[in-house]
Amino acid sequence: MDTIKDRGEATRWQQEHDVRAPRVGDEVPDFELSDAAGANPVRLSGFQGVTPVALVFGSFT
Repeated sequence: MDTIKDRGEATRWQQEHDVRAPRVGDEVPDFELSDAAGANPVRLSGFQGVTPVALVFGSFT
């Protein structure tokens, strides 16, 4: 596969190859995770209309 060079190419690729992927503006299901300290539950819906949320999956070690 060639390297995708811009957002338009990425969008076209996604529409062709990943039809079940979320789209910009799609609503997400609410969920709950522990905070960074693991002490308090945090719900995604608690941020709605307050601040943007970015979910990052990976290791910081």
